[in-house]
Amino acid sequence: MNLKSNIDSVLSNGVHSGSVPGVIAAVANREGVIYEGAFGERSLGSGSAMTNDTVCWIASMTKAITSVAALQCVERGLLKLDDPAKNICPELGDVGVLTGFDEDGKPITRPPKRDITLRQLLTHSAGFSYEIWNTDMQKVQAALEIPSVTECKNKALTLPLLFDPGEGWEYGINIDWAGKMIERVSGQTLGQYLSAHIFQPLGMFSTGFKITESMRQRLATTHLRGPDGHLAVFPFEIPQQPEFEMGGGGLYSTAGDYLKFLRMVLNNGQLGGERILTPEGAVSLGMNHMGDCRVYNLKAAIPLTNDAEFFPGVQKSWSLAFQINHEATFTGRPAGGMMWAGLANSYYWIDQTTGLAGVYVTQIFPFADAKSLPLFYEFEKAVYQSH
Repeated sequence: MNLKSNIDSVLSNGVHSGSVPGVIAAVANREGVIYEGAFGERSLGSGSAMTNDTVCWIASMTKAITSVAALQCVERGLLKLDDPAKNICPELGDVGVLTGFDEDGKPITRPPKRDITLRQLLTHSAGFSYEIWNTDMQKVQAALEIPSVTECKNKALTLPLLFDPGEGWEYGINIDWAGKMIERVSGQTLGQYLSAHIFQPLGMFSTGFKITESMRQRLATTHLRGPDGHLAVFPFEIPQQPEFEMGGGGLYSTAGDYLKFLRMVLNNGQLGGERILTPEGAVSLGMNHMGDCRVYNLKAAIPLTNDAEFFPGVQKSWSLAFQINHEATFTGRPAGGMMWAGLANSYYWIDQTTGLAGVYVTQIFPFADAKSLPLFYEFEKAVYQSH
């Protein structure tokens, strides 16, 4: 079976079986796009077909783009990976480590043993977390009236650390702070910076924090899988007049646009004659930058996510932008692959060994969905079996 028919079969079966309302997927090698396909509906029951140019909320797939932008700033001498981040964002000098709660439920903190660095922010080893995987952060938010980061309010970033910087891995608001650092040194909003230095050079014209009129006409709806396993439309949108543009999860994009970004990484920092990163910078995206720390299973603390870990049992670390698998996976991806995902069940990977990159997008909560995540794995497996 050839690549196209193999993948088409996997994805169309996923839609026909009711696993997902709609899905878009694309695959590239270093030379160009080798597969694109869209199946199902943008919104369940709408009759509006998913298409290759459908716009979706890519959530934490935003993180890799913001991380590459931060690395650009490092390469240009505007930021340093291992200097105290408080030199750029003084607020980071006031962040404490959570040690408990007083009798009134207010958080108790102590000063951290060392300063937070950009490298720690980019590798999720600074100590910041998300409330969706941490009940203590929910208590902090309730006690101090701190909103969720998806509200894009500056107060959302005033969370304490769970541990001293550099002493563990915890997924959280780190990349939102990296975005703030980019804004401070560039004098632009994060959206302006990304547009000028990544989106325009790569031809990612349907990607941005703000949903343009053209993008809205192609926008897919988010859905929620209930306890009974059935999907229902569940409208969700990132604020379009935010206090800050969320570098950790605010972007809307298409599978095709995101694949251009992945192809740039595959081609060691450049695409179509436009250089985004130095070759050395691009190579660093495939290397462990967190020392002995390892990525572990995220335990769900709210219904919008399930417990989440990709390839349990496989050792995983973090580069300056991606999770790295240290061993081969059951899908066929060799050791050294780069990947991550978005909260509404969008996933991607980059494989420098085989020269392949793939992106898969659905718009479903909870994260690590019982049917969408296995469909992503089937898609990836089909790519390697047919390649």
